[in-house]
Amino acid sequence: MTDIYDITIIGGGPVGLFTAFYAHLRHAKVKIIDSLPQLGGQPAILYPEKTILDIPAHRQLTGQELTEHLLDQLKSFNTTICLNETVIDVKTDEVIEITTNKGTHISRTVIIAMGGGAFKPRPLDIEEADQFTNIHYHVTNIQQYADQDIIILGGGDSAVDWSLAFDKIAKNTTIVHRREAFRALEHSVADLEASDVKILTPYIPHQLSGQEGLGKELTIKKVKSEETLTLPFDHLFVNYGFKSSIGTLKEWGLELKRNRIIVNQKQETSLSGIYAVGDCCFYEGKVDLIATGFGEAPTAVNNAMHFINPTERVQPKHSTSF
Repeated sequence: MTDIYDITIIGGGPVGLFTAFYAHLRHAKVKIIDSLPQLGGQPAILYPEKTILDIPAHRQLTGQELTEHLLDQLKSFNTTICLNETVIDVKTDEVIEITTNKGTHISRTVIIAMGGGAFKPRPLDIEEADQFTNIHYHVTNIQQYADQDIIILGGGDSAVDWSLAFDKIAKNTTIVHRREAFRALEHSVADLEASDVKILTPYIPHQLSGQEGLGKELTIKKVKSEETLTLPFDHLFVNYGFKSSIGTLKEWGLELKRNRIIVNQKQETSLSGIYAVGDCCFYEGKVDLIATGFGEAPTAVNNAMHFINPTERVQPKHSTSF
């Protein structure tokens, strides 16, 4: 771990992967450190088969497809990748020393692309929920649920998108949300309302029943009412978002706003040689989209390369002119 890298990227999600790719275009020596056991971040782990609609030049693609495209883009370069490794501290001097749970890394600059931090799904708050193996928090291989009764809990983009996906293959699909209105994109909600998905609002989960480790029925209760409904199911999917943790980030000396790293127009943080991109960073007018992070990545990389060698131009030639 004593090799000195030009750019070390903390976070191996979509934005971190594209940052690494662009850094290679600038002939940087690149390392990625990620606390997860695989690259790809939330799209690869939490919703690999969920449709993503905000990637330029792609009408739509899944989280797994996005990850595969990014990894394919990166594979022609020699990138050092450190997985299952959590950053504990970062110290700046003539070079930057990154301390993890496994050792120390040395880098001339650092670009933080850690998204919302370490994450895990928000659980279903019913005591019996952890007893049943057919209650899920993410989907892998959606075809295994064909011709079955599916219930989706939640009202955001993931819940609506999964409901639409299951509607194409499941025997019956039901979505249960605690509010009348959904929080998903208007286009997706319109598709949901036009689909065969059974929509139950405003209801909250009340009780589960089952046997031999499998849930069989979910009882839901209408908000501000004693009215209940009991729904049979083969599989129940919980889409309540996720809890994230920024770990020791507050101890690194960075200027933060509500657990997000404040950056300037160069994607610079308050620490010299350290930049931040994607959902982990904040500036006025920030829009939290993967596409936004992709746009921030070249800005951070170009300014990092200028930091390493001040005689270099910050803005290189466009890729079409290479």
